[in-house]
Amino acid sequence: MRFEVFTDEFEALIGTNFWTMIFAWVNLLILYLFLRKLLFNPVKNMIDNRQKEIDDMYADAAEKEKAAEADKAAYAKKLRLAGEESENIRKQAQREALLKEEEILKEAQDQAQRTRKRAEEEIEREKKRALNEIKDEVSGMAIEIASSLIGRDVKEEEHRAMIDDFISHMDEKS
Repeated sequence: MRFEVFTDEFEALIGTNFWTMIFAWVNLLILYLFLRKLLFNPVKNMIDNRQKEIDDMYADAAEKEKAAEADKAAYAKKLRLAGEESENIRKQAQREALLKEEEILKEAQDQAQRTRKRAEEEIEREKKRALNEIKDEVSGMAIEIASSLIGRDVKEEEHRAMIDDFISHMDEKS
């Protein structure tokens, strides 16, 4: 008997009762709706918000990458322009240096030409002065020699004219 009571209670506990099954399904439905309202929706919203933040971060990163590329391109352009400008400045400085060099060379040549011309003029003056001194000495000696040979006085003017004529003939030969 004791075993029968126990089996009745066990059967009542494990057995299938239609009303118990409906009650379990209703409880399960209420639990699902309750968890959906209090747990699933907030968790889903939190996951959606986090996904939106991640998408926004990717979009922001893409925009920053585009901005960085634009900045890089602008920097490269500025660098290229600076290189071109420095090349132009270098070429201009080189042209100016060549012009200055030509100017200095021309000035040096002009100076050398003036110096050579002054030297030639000085040489010509010295040559004439030396020639005149030699004329004077030669004419003085010739007068003395002629006076001593002839024994008479030769007029100095006649004698100078003869010597000048002789010297001019010598200049023409040389």
